[in-house]
Amino acid sequence: MTTTKQRTSHRTWTKDSYFISTDPALVPIAELNAVFASDLFYWADALPEDVMRETLNNSLCFGMYESSPANSNTLPIGLLETGTTESKLIGFARCITDSTTFLYLTDVYVDPGMQGKGLGAWLIKCVQEVIEEMPHLRRSLLFTSSWEKSVPFYEKLMGMSVLECQKPAEGEKGSGVAIMQMRGPAFPDALR
Repeated sequence: MTTTKQRTSHRTWTKDSYFISTDPALVPIAELNAVFASDLFYWADALPEDVMRETLNNSLCFGMYESSPANSNTLPIGLLETGTTESKLIGFARCITDSTTFLYLTDVYVDPGMQGKGLGAWLIKCVQEVIEEMPHLRRSLLFTSSWEKSVPFYEKLMGMSVLECQKPAEGEKGSGVAIMQMRGPAFPDALR
């Protein structure tokens, strides 16, 4: 029944005035769609709100929020319990998974104004914590075209390795792609 528990119970992590939650109901669709529609999120586009909500509900989402100064004395968990979130979405990661054997990490984003504070690393460490609780995981995957930053970032934080790659031509950005993989504890011995 571990799978059911993972799918129905939501996790929360706190750090200073920030919190991360796996509850997709907390994700403000309009804010997330604004991110998807921006030039910063070049790999996807905004979706109709009902489609975005369905996408989030069918995924393992990690919303990262900054509590407003007005609520600085309120713990994020208290905000979650009361349902009154005066928080701003500042980061996001989404996993497509069966919660047992496979996980695909996608849509990782941290607001550019919040970068350089270690929040992206914290977000990925929270994702990795959940991944490590999957004893039957065969593999987790991700695609990235940000060679200089993303490949070393995911190698360090998640133990990912490049499975296949098409490096961009010198001086070009965004034209290459790396498929990265982390072998889980149930990765088939025949493929090791």
